[in-house]
Amino acid sequence: MAGQRNVRVADYLIQSLGELGTRHLFGVGGANIEDLYDATAHSLGAVTGILAKHEFGASSMADGYSRSSNRLGLVVATSGGGAMNLVPGLAEAHASRVPLLALVGEPPTALHGRGAFQDTSGLGGSFDAQILFATVSRLCARVSEPAAVPELLARAVDAARTPIPGPAVLLLPKDIQQATIADPPPLRELLSASRDHAEDAGRARERERVSGRLAAVRRSGGQVLIIAGDGVARADCRTELASLASVLGARVAVAPDARDVFDNADPHFAGVAGVMGHPGVRDCAQHAGTWVLVGTRLPHLVRAGLEEAQEATTVISLDEQRPFIQDTLSLCGDLRGELRHLLRALGPKKGAEQVACGPHHDAHHSQQPPDTAGSSMREAVEAVATALPAAADVFIDAGNTGASAVHHLPAPRTGRCVVALGMGGMGYSFGAAIGAALATGRRAFAIAGDGAFLMHGLEVHTAVQYGVPVSFVVLNNDAHGMCVTREKVFYGGRYSYNRFTPADPAAGLAALLPGLDSRTARDPAHLRRILADTAAGAGPVFACLDVDVDEYPPFAPLLTSLTPKDTSNEPVPVG
Repeated sequence: MAGQRNVRVADYLIQSLGELGTRHLFGVGGANIEDLYDATAHSLGAVTGILAKHEFGASSMADGYSRSSNRLGLVVATSGGGAMNLVPGLAEAHASRVPLLALVGEPPTALHGRGAFQDTSGLGGSFDAQILFATVSRLCARVSEPAAVPELLARAVDAARTPIPGPAVLLLPKDIQQATIADPPPLRELLSASRDHAEDAGRARERERVSGRLAAVRRSGGQVLIIAGDGVARADCRTELASLASVLGARVAVAPDARDVFDNADPHFAGVAGVMGHPGVRDCAQHAGTWVLVGTRLPHLVRAGLEEAQEATTVISLDEQRPFIQDTLSLCGDLRGELRHLLRALGPKKGAEQVACGPHHDAHHSQQPPDTAGSSMREAVEAVATALPAAADVFIDAGNTGASAVHHLPAPRTGRCVVALGMGGMGYSFGAAIGAALATGRRAFAIAGDGAFLMHGLEVHTAVQYGVPVSFVVLNNDAHGMCVTREKVFYGGRYSYNRFTPADPAAGLAALLPGLDSRTARDPAHLRRILADTAAGAGPVFACLDVDVDEYPPFAPLLTSLTPKDTSNEPVPVG
């Protein structure tokens, strides 16, 4: 047909995602994904390809990119082991409701079930990648013909960005990527017009019940505690949350993975809830007759320590999904829209007073035995806090480092402050900080322990390669610190499987990457100076500080289980 335009599938995918606002592709190369890299090279800068060192790192980069920009993160992987390496990163995005799209290469269609290298078609005795990825995604589809690509891409993007977002996966045989489509429609024309929950009479009634209940609480002068989660950042409704706190005279606690959703210096701020949180939140919870959950389902890490108070409390939930606890008045829908409806229904503030309860800095203190080596992790985290710019994105790994940072590190005034607690996968922060810095153009900070560094810390090489402004901070105790603590608390400390042969990460990276500014800090004050002096720089920085492995982190289940016997026994090395 005259004037017909034939477009290669790989080019259509990259062009369409670039038009949607995705500016970076993260991945690791390979034979069955190289056509997408070729298309990226021909996209005239619309999409920039970033080569990670491991697919988990690539998926973490796409995750951090999405969390910091509210744009769709894009990760690609080749077949076989490359594809399998995506699973933990997609699982984190699924649990934390982060919108990602994974494009996964497969061997050519004609070889499916015929002994192809890295066959994941489910045919001929091979395992089926579609079944595997379906468990960690909102949608997983295998493309069987080129003409199906536009519709399947639209379905995948819609699934990733639904009111309950998460990763979507398209499995792309190599021959499909190389094939052409005649006159493909623009992706935007195929996307769902609305991402909101369908309006119905039942939802309107629930909205009226919620606003009526809160109006009655306000008239009576009842105390309200708001517990806010990561959904506030995802829906970009921090302003609405602050307005609700003001209108209700409520204190605001945040989930451990949502330090940034409410101004930590605001007088309404009560602190962090849950196992890594502040006792002041528990005091507020006990005094408040009404809780309002905003953007959190109140998982165990958030509600731990609050269960008894919750039994005597009226709980109202605003989120895309119902909470994990029972007996709540739940309003599921677009969070920003529902908050605006509620604020209009409540009207302006009329003399509501701030609830008086314990200060959020009345904390579980880290416990450090006397005469032990290494700096205090609390002092290290507080040194990082004093060096953070007002606008920065901070990504924190799980474990002792994560518990200390969640507890002691106030969020920057502008930017994300994320600890990936969906799966708690170690090493997440290295890739996530790189993705965030590329998304925003401002400096990001990754805070991790040496165990996380040994797993996935060589993504620092990726930051060096692309000149990404990331400050990597490793608190080094030559151990999987949380596991060592558990050995001492729960098993008497007579052995340890979790202590490492001592290493010097900063010196090692300085030798491996001569262009990297990599330093070992002598003490927390020195760490603060390193981070402050390099915060305005253009490229990556790596700083490492030795901390005490015998310090007990501010993690309530461990601190409440301590006995004198636990701290008196010297561990016996194993192996």
